[in-house]
Amino acid sequence: MDFVIWSFFRAIRSISAIRNMNHWKYILGVLSLAVSLVWLAVITGPDDKLHIIACDVGQGDAILIQMGTNQILIDGGPDNKVLNCLGSNMPFWDRKIELVVLTHGDADHVTGLVEVFERYDVNSLLVSELRASTQVYQALEKAVGGREVRILRPAIGKEIRLGAIRLDMLWPASWAVGNEGAQVLGSATTNKPLNDFSIVLALRYRDFDALFTGDIGPKVSDQLAGALALNRAPGSGSWEYLKVPHHGSKNGLTRELLTAIQPQIAVISAGKENRWGHPHQEVIELLGDQVNQVLRTDLMGMVEVVTDGDKIWLK
Repeated sequence: MDFVIWSFFRAIRSISAIRNMNHWKYILGVLSLAVSLVWLAVITGPDDKLHIIACDVGQGDAILIQMGTNQILIDGGPDNKVLNCLGSNMPFWDRKIELVVLTHGDADHVTGLVEVFERYDVNSLLVSELRASTQVYQALEKAVGGREVRILRPAIGKEIRLGAIRLDMLWPASWAVGNEGAQVLGSATTNKPLNDFSIVLALRYRDFDALFTGDIGPKVSDQLAGALALNRAPGSGSWEYLKVPHHGSKNGLTRELLTAIQPQIAVISAGKENRWGHPHQEVIELLGDQVNQVLRTDLMGMVEVVTDGDKIWLK
């Protein structure tokens, strides 16, 4: 450290010998800017906690999961508001997202991802083989195709590890996708609503469990409830976090799934005064009976839950 300090002051003395005062001021300005950027990076650097941020993107889904310098983005919302969420939560010097998940191809989940791929370096994309035949989905395929992005496909039982975070894939089943149309170059198309083909993920971090459900409907919700009830040992405790499916629609969450996971916190991503009336009153009442905290982006804006793997708090 003494050598570094000595070298720094020696460099200053050398600079002071420069006769051109404008050159001297320029160098001091560059040095000041460099020092400021270093301190800003230190101050704004990430902590060692797990952050789950339901971005305020209006009527849609975009969830940023961040731990240290690792980020997972689940969906991108209906427009480019997701960029504001990324910009305000990721360190300004971090332009890489380790994993993007597109739960399904509806516009309120996919649109913002086009610009995300344009502006950030994305390592991997988890996306179903089931394509949406829309212009915005084609724009996303074009944006992804022009970059070196690892494409991952969902399969029940498969897991992804990112540092201390583990993601378990719970849905869709391969047979559910395989039954939809002919396979062409590894992709399938369907005329059915894409909601029930949403990728569903369980996040595990130490003693913290979270469930991300996309826009699944009641049939899949009940199937998950049965599977989770079988796989989770009695008395092992409740889940800590639930992303309520389909923006709190009555055509999403069921009592069976809620009972199976008994979440402490339920988060609803919906737009203020949206034309579908989400979240529906039936779901609000259902959650009110069984959940300690119900958090809504239409009322609160961005919702951030933080955990050290043991304790949980809102930021």
